[in-house]
Amino acid sequence: MKLTPFHLAIPVKEITTTRAFYRDTLGCEEGRSSDHWVDFNFFGHQLVIHISDNAPVNATNAVDGKAVPVPHFGVVLEWDVFHAFAKAVQEKGIEFIIEPYIRFEGLPGEQATMFFKDPSGNALEFKAFKDMSQVFAT
Repeated sequence: MKLTPFHLAIPVKEITTTRAFYRDTLGCEEGRSSDHWVDFNFFGHQLVIHISDNAPVNATNAVDGKAVPVPHFGVVLEWDVFHAFAKAVQEKGIEFIIEPYIRFEGLPGEQATMFFKDPSGNALEFKAFKDMSQVFAT
């Protein structure tokens, strides 16, 4: 099956700071917009931020002894791209929920991962697999 871009629309508390976060901090190209929403090229996918009074949920689930935020979204990057991106967001002062680390080191499905929130409280995960053929390894 050919992989196609996903479309995801998320609620944000206000547009200015959140727009700057996705555009300037994460480097996402801005697309169409209005006073109430903005489209972004989110690593090849269509992400839309919409002003909403509904705040993101702040639930967590224990994974590797860490409190993983639920819900969350993100992308799987190439291994080298992940590490360069992690360094770039660290240099921009991102406050991590879970700092970049390696899971399943030396095992099937070895992956790098990190979690942080946007200014509106939406949780994001970025990850990379050492071997992309093992994305769904058990």
